[in-house]
Amino acid sequence: MRVYLFVAAVAGGITWLITPLIRHVAIQIGAVGKVRARDVHTIPTPRMGGLGMLCGFLGAMLFASRMPFLSNLFLSNHQAWVVMLGAVSICLIGMADDLWDLDWMLKMAGQLLTAVFVAWGGLQIISLPLGSLVTASPSISITITAFLIVASINAVNFVDGLDGLASGIVAIGGIAFAAYSYILARNSPSYASMATLIDVAMVGICVGFILHNWHPAKLFMGDSGSMLLGYLITCASIIMTGRLDPASIHASIYLPVFMPILLPILVLFLPVLDMCMAIVRRLAKGQSPMHPDRMHLHHRMLRIGHTVQGAVLILWGWAALIAFGSLMILFFRARYVAIGMGVAVVLLSLATMYPYLKHRIPEIREENALERAQHASGGMTGDPQGPRK
Repeated sequence: MRVYLFVAAVAGGITWLITPLIRHVAIQIGAVGKVRARDVHTIPTPRMGGLGMLCGFLGAMLFASRMPFLSNLFLSNHQAWVVMLGAVSICLIGMADDLWDLDWMLKMAGQLLTAVFVAWGGLQIISLPLGSLVTASPSISITITAFLIVASINAVNFVDGLDGLASGIVAIGGIAFAAYSYILARNSPSYASMATLIDVAMVGICVGFILHNWHPAKLFMGDSGSMLLGYLITCASIIMTGRLDPASIHASIYLPVFMPILLPILVLFLPVLDMCMAIVRRLAKGQSPMHPDRMHLHHRMLRIGHTVQGAVLILWGWAALIAFGSLMILFFRARYVAIGMGVAVVLLSLATMYPYLKHRIPEIREENALERAQHASGGMTGDPQGPRK
């Protein structure tokens, strides 16, 4: 465990140190986001922070490749190098969008090509645990893998609307993934150890970047960052569950991630939910699924009265509840987990709706008081609408 924590610290340290330089470069080359109608920030802010996160991730992975405990992961197979090459590719596509605002179809084509390359390089969902082990054909494996990577990339991209929101949600999901894969790694399956390594490095770059991205942000991660995070968390989940045989693992351990297809959705529940709602909403209006608007979950939070920091913290809380809820089944009985999650849901619901209730309850009281006053006045003055004897 200490080795993984050290890797996370290296990733976070590199990201934190190099991000100010990336900010300076972004300003020099014109990668500065203009204030658009849907944006929350009010002043132009440099983006392309994903380049600093990429440097942190690559630096941590190269550092890990020289560590005796982890070096075998890089020698026994080439998955780590495939993941790193894919990370460079997806970050470069995001940087191009940060600079030139690529058409969404062109950007998605680049995402798909990267996903297919990674799947072709060996990062695939080989088995689907649907009650019994189902071995997919190579073409089906590549298709499913590419779909999951592209979907997760865009889910994180959709939720990246407030300072620190996307990086915090992905960090929470990465911690949950890392904890679960570390439990499996105790039985020494190499793929679980690789998943843990990717997760802890990803958590490190998220934490290192948040230190510069907390509101008011000095730098945005841009598409280069949100696409990178969506890519990495999906790669880790595929490595961890894509070859997992449910017959070889106790049911109590396998239950939280019963289906590899559902695993990214479980941990990235909020981004996936926001993405699905946005697609349905836009298609219902006859718009493109990628048409921007101000109806995302974080926009709704601000609209009912939350501050940017408050909205981010509450959404982090929801993400943590969903991500760690299944993980708790490994350590506690299901009914206790259900009770704890129920209490947490109530508390988070109250926190979410507090600004709305704070303003709405006095209004309701004033309306009720006015109605009572009108009713009493009508009864005493003989108003035709008042009570009659």
